[in-house]
Amino acid sequence: MTQSHTTRDHDEIRKWAEARDGHPAKVDTGGKGGILRIDFGEPEDSLTPIEWDEFFQIFDDSDLEFLYQEKTADGGTSRFNKFVSGS
Repeated sequence: MTQSHTTRDHDEIRKWAEARDGHPAKVDTGGKGGILRIDFGEPEDSLTPIEWDEFFQIFDDSDLEFLYQEKTADGGTSRFNKFVSGS
């Protein structure tokens, strides 16, 4: 069983993403903000690349927490992550 963690720490999120070749991105919703994503490797066409400053502005304004895993069940590096509403 793999263990999940949650954090709001900007440095922790950025380090986790960059260690996996992840980049800040969003799904454009047409309004202010958007739906945050971490884009890994080659950029996905459906995502809009953004700077970390904008990413964390949306993250904080939306009162989100970052849920993630360090390792997969077989011990490999995990890319599992999602954004959840803060408590």
